[in-house]
Amino acid sequence: MRKRIKLTVAYDGTNYCGWQIQPNGLTVEEVLNKKISALTGEDIKVIGASRTDSGVHALGNVAVFDTESSIPPQRFAYALNQKLPEDIVITDSREVPADWHPRYQDNISKIYEYHIHNGPVPDPMKRCYAAFVSFPLDIEKMRMGANYLIGEHDFVSFCNIRTNTEDTVRTIEDIQILTREERTEEDSSPDGREIVIRIRGNGFLYNMVRIIAGTLIRVGRGFYEPEKVEQILQMRKRTEAGVTAPPQGLVLVKILYGESEK
Repeated sequence: MRKRIKLTVAYDGTNYCGWQIQPNGLTVEEVLNKKISALTGEDIKVIGASRTDSGVHALGNVAVFDTESSIPPQRFAYALNQKLPEDIVITDSREVPADWHPRYQDNISKIYEYHIHNGPVPDPMKRCYAAFVSFPLDIEKMRMGANYLIGEHDFVSFCNIRTNTEDTVRTIEDIQILTREERTEEDSSPDGREIVIRIRGNGFLYNMVRIIAGTLIRVGRGFYEPEKVEQILQMRKRTEAGVTAPPQGLVLVKILYGESEK
């Protein structure tokens, strides 16, 4: 009997050219298709919820596929994790209705985090998982600037100019800027800190979170006053916003389908 399986997928995107299959390198989607096909003996093509870019990570991306395999839905996670490389893990598998689509549901919210290592020198342990900023960042000003982004806005200024999307209106439900101080073992002098920009919204344009991060970094460095963020929204020009921050700092944390965050 044919059934549709929903997977929650976590991955380290360092060694992949993003989620979506493409001719110039290995992608997460390609690996999943091959491993699920080998497991079931079928020609499987997964449908993903979010097409993350090269080098971007995920803790909770979502994909579905159809199968006639007799493997119980909840056992797919275990079975696939025996075949997948160590940098891709299925954290949950379950059956969903045959017409359930991971991108076309009511009340979808996505949660992203952008990680910044702010300190005097780079941390080699974080080079694949955070953007390095050596200049001091004013966290309070970054928070003030971020507040202008909350709500429904036309985010065309925060969108890669190559996007084909005509509707650039999105809603940011919440945005927080969190910090965690780090210290050396030898003494109590600051060795840097981790800054996390955590954004929840009903959808995101191509490179939108990374452009928001790049803009807020400029606010933190003092190049922009917080009020500049509101002006960038109103001017509706990509050239007014900050640079696109590097991909390795970005993590797709979770996709919520009408449920509250846990």
